Amino acid sequence: MFKNKKYLLLLPIAIIGFASYTYIVTSEKESAIDQAMMQNLKVLHYAPKDINDDFSEKVFNLYLKRLDGGKKFLIQPDVDELKKMNHSIDEDINMGTFTFFDKSLEIINSRIEEAKTYYTDILSQPFDFTKDETVETDGEKLRFSKSKEDLKDAWRKSMKYAVLAKISEMMDAQDKAKEKSDTVKIKSKDELEIEARKKTLKTYDDYFKRLKKFNRNDRLAMYFNVITSIYDPHTEYFAPKDKAQFDASMSGQFFGIGAQLQEKDDYIKVTNIIAGTPSYRQGQLKVGDFIIKVAQGAEEPVDVADMPLEDVVQLIRGKKGTEVRLTVKKPDGSIMVIPIIRDIVVMEETFAQSLILKGKNNIGYIKLPEFYDDFNGTGGRSCSKDVKKELEKLKSENVDGIILDLRNNGGGSLNDVIEMAGLFIDKGPIVQVKSRTGSPEIKDDPDPSITYSGPFCIMVNSNSASASEIMAAAIQDYKRGVIVGTSPTTYGKGTVQRVYELDPSLPPSMASLRPLGAVKVTMQKFYRINGGATQLKGVTPDIILPDPYSLLDLGEKESDYPMAWDEIASAKYKELKPDYSVQKLKNKSISRMKSNPNFAVLEEAAKRYRKQKDSSVVSLNFEKYRAEQKRFKAESKKMEDLDKEIGGVEVVGLKADAIAVSDTTKANKAKEWYKAIKKDIYLNETLNIMSDMK
Repeated sequence: MFKNKKYLLLLPIAIIGFASYTYIVTSEKESAIDQAMMQNLKVLHYAPKDINDDFSEKVFNLYLKRLDGGKKFLIQPDVDELKKMNHSIDEDINMGTFTFFDKSLEIINSRIEEAKTYYTDILSQPFDFTKDETVETDGEKLRFSKSKEDLKDAWRKSMKYAVLAKISEMMDAQDKAKEKSDTVKIKSKDELEIEARKKTLKTYDDYFKRLKKFNRNDRLAMYFNVITSIYDPHTEYFAPKDKAQFDASMSGQFFGIGAQLQEKDDYIKVTNIIAGTPSYRQGQLKVGDFIIKVAQGAEEPVDVADMPLEDVVQLIRGKKGTEVRLTVKKPDGSIMVIPIIRDIVVMEETFAQSLILKGKNNIGYIKLPEFYDDFNGTGGRSCSKDVKKELEKLKSENVDGIILDLRNNGGGSLNDVIEMAGLFIDKGPIVQVKSRTGSPEIKDDPDPSITYSGPFCIMVNSNSASASEIMAAAIQDYKRGVIVGTSPTTYGKGTVQRVYELDPSLPPSMASLRPLGAVKVTMQKFYRINGGATQLKGVTPDIILPDPYSLLDLGEKESDYPMAWDEIASAKYKELKPDYSVQKLKNKSISRMKSNPNFAVLEEAAKRYRKQKDSSVVSLNFEKYRAEQKRFKAESKKMEDLDKEIGGVEVVGLKADAIAVSDTTKANKAKEWYKAIKKDIYLNETLNIMSDMK
């Protein structure tokens, strides 16, 4: 299937019709969608499921989580009522009926109407912040309230927390303003409390207006996506109204800042940062962040909890040069406000770039943000050809080794990763591709020549996915180079998806029901040449450097119902015999890191972030809350102090890339890049590792 084709690993590349199949014919469009979607999944998915009681129970649990993940509306009697049907959802799916869905809709709509009265009553009176009470901020750890009275008290605590956080934010803003000017009017805590309640009231007024717009079709799309998610996290249903936005998602949902998003539980999750975009250049927004608020510059932020993805996109969009401020929740539970100036993609920053790092040795450094290719055959650039050119340029300057940086590289072209890995070996297999049926297809290096044969390192992290993982795995299996990572494993996405329109499934007699939407289906898996899948486990680096997020569960394993890791027979390949010992390199690196106080700060941060994520209970006592916030800021300051030039390394541009004196824009961008390189503690240690390889 893969012969003479180009495939995009991370994102789907084609919209393909599917032949008509037999299904239960009804007059209802919803039933037609259900039946067409399920038939496509049955015939096309890499690992089709039996639609039985076990499947039904999984749908029930995940649907409940997405219906009311924050436990804001349903009470335990509601859950008990719905649970009576947790083993009959499979019958609904098979028959194209919606008994369970209809009941859930009836209950949730009723509870939302009741909840409207809660927050207005609660916010009409001041809160007592001297009491010693707490609130659980992690919805997954909460239990459903036993009664309406318990639920209203849960709302009270939630409102109290929201107001407390706003008071604290405003006090911090006042303190900063006071440092700049003595004429700033300082409001009392009571005045701030009144203002915070007004702002919180508006936030929840807007929240319920959005919920009112969330109609049956929106809920149904969510229900269908719960069903597809039981297959795997990358199999999705696109409702007809979402189809136009799908093309936009191919290049990122954030048109103004360059980040790809998906809806997850109550919030919007960042799933990819696109190279060359404002988010990429600003650097603080990361894959795995949850966006909880969006503000237009200094204006009051809008709470985006439970907001549809397309509405969040509208808030993000804006004119070039204007500022958007995202309030995000980091994987460790900490909150950060990230200002980003909207701009266009700078294409040059998506391409491979190289420079020389002069220290103990002269080391070539290649940054590859993504595995790009000319997918449309229009004469565009190919990353494998570009990397080959960079290797040739670095060789001409007699570098002592080369580092290929694949950190935060989410993947891309399969053809290019095969050709790129072949630049470092003479011949042999690079990856195995397996479809649902048939034997795995072994993809070989197409070129017997070697472009670069010297010391080689690849840098990865938890956001290195798909094609990045294939590249790292091949180099590791051949023992052709050393894989250095800032996380225990890479992302762990070892699957390929395609998108299929559902309309061709309809017979001509039912054409009036169109459009039905589309379904993205996982169809293939990737395997290393040693036989192990890259799915779920990713690639374990040879040498792991401390990272603040290293103790948190990130990547594919964080998703609901990821496809399992497995292994197949190894391909025939010959390991190389390097003139260095990976274990000795690792021991020397560990020894250096133990004596480096900066790495001690990173290890402390990792433990702290793990503790913060586990300890999601927040005090609602004002003094205790402020003391905790002060402690968080002091600990964050330690991380900020690491943002400084390390020294001992000179960053030099390649002679072939000499920038004309008149090209000030290019010169300024190079200057900024060099500045970031000089602060990169991980790259600095990788340079030390390369020195040990000599």
